[in-house]
Amino acid sequence: MTTLKAHYDNGLTLEQYLDHMKVNKDEMLAIYNAFQVPDDARLQEIKDKNLKAIVITEDWCGDAMVNIPVLMHIAEAARIDLRFSLRDDNLELMDQYLTNGTARSIPIFVFLDDTDHQYAVWGPRAQVVQDYVTEVRQGLPSKDAPDFEEKQKEVHHTIHEKYKNTPEFWDEIYNSIVERLIHL
Repeated sequence: MTTLKAHYDNGLTLEQYLDHMKVNKDEMLAIYNAFQVPDDARLQEIKDKNLKAIVITEDWCGDAMVNIPVLMHIAEAARIDLRFSLRDDNLELMDQYLTNGTARSIPIFVFLDDTDHQYAVWGPRAQVVQDYVTEVRQGLPSKDAPDFEEKQKEVHHTIHEKYKNTPEFWDEIYNSIVERLIHL
């Protein structure tokens, strides 16, 4: 089994990941440019931990589109070096971080300490965002309904638009990640 250090070492840099992106790039960068990191003493505490992170992701993922720009700001402020691992090319890594033991949900942020051991894991969503997604999805018909696929596309579009246009979600994501890194 490949070590976390090897996955980190073989990961894409942020620049390489951005160059690789085919979808959601403009939206992700728009969120990055719009999000403002608060003046937060906790960032120094995180910086003192000398962390780095593996970001398990894919560019088509709406959750990645909204979470990664927030992580990028945290990483800049706390000097966390990020490496990107594409989920579909690294299932061995992904399968170590299944959501609810079964789902290959992304993004997943695996933070490593200065000895290359796992320090913390975050993802795929902040709780407030998860609650919103759960609520919106409750309106879907059963999977065998004739209009299920159409309604599912509508729900995905609604969620995608909410992610792009809701700074309060970005703040919740920020606080969720920071809290995860502080309280271990």
